[in-house]
Amino acid sequence: MHWGLSGWELEQYRRDGYLVRTSVLDRAELVELRRAAERSVGRAAAACASGRTYLLDGKRFVDLEFDVCGDAGAGRATVQFEHVPDSETIRVIEPVHPFDRCWDRLIDDPRLTEPMRALVGCEHLSLWTDKLNLKRPREGSGFGWHQDSPYWIHDCAHVDQLPNVYVALDDAGEANGCLRVIPGSHRGGCLPGTADGTQLGGFYTSPDAFDAAGQVALQVPAGSLVFFSPHIVHGSLPNASDLPRRAVVLTYQPGGQPMLKNGRVREVRIAASPAGDR
Repeated sequence: MHWGLSGWELEQYRRDGYLVRTSVLDRAELVELRRAAERSVGRAAAACASGRTYLLDGKRFVDLEFDVCGDAGAGRATVQFEHVPDSETIRVIEPVHPFDRCWDRLIDDPRLTEPMRALVGCEHLSLWTDKLNLKRPREGSGFGWHQDSPYWIHDCAHVDQLPNVYVALDDAGEANGCLRVIPGSHRGGCLPGTADGTQLGGFYTSPDAFDAAGQVALQVPAGSLVFFSPHIVHGSLPNASDLPRRAVVLTYQPGGQPMLKNGRVREVRIAASPAGDR
């Protein structure tokens, strides 16, 4: 099956900075990926015991150097915890693919990589980064308005070629903190950050640089894919529901380029079938 972008999809992405394809992954695939997510959380939590813990604006981070899955798992990662003091609830794992081999199949899945070839503008792709975002019921915190490009621009000379794909592992709605975007905000490139004197403030987009009234809440069913620009302003609200909101976000780049965290090159392989077909 052909998974590349149609002309109108590419036009929409260029205009709005994002594109949604609903219900691409099936139920069996989602069961497998959710299990991989929870295995990854368990392995990351165990690895944190020997990691380097630090606080930024009172928020807990742990940097890991580890080997949890043989050769595929050696490397570096950062784990973020929920913002409540002394919380043991993991919020983000980046990169996540070293924690479970299931993610490697997803990285190479043509349903992700064929559209990405058009968005990156290259036939051959490599992975820039991938992360597991977790919003546990009633305790998952939100993400303030931000762009990804300011995080990456000092580590990458081709930041314009770092599109993301958000893979919804659970149904995402307003109650459990779905992804929100500001359509068209990507056209301004890297926007100024806030100047509030905090350590992380510069990574959040200044409210004077965009109009939050134009935000769109991307309420999508589990298995949906959201492709979005590294320059688009996006964020989310806390999870106020009894339902989880787990998602994997993968970022691709031209082939032959090293990954963000560990400097290794993870080339995208040609996959003969989707991740769930065995």
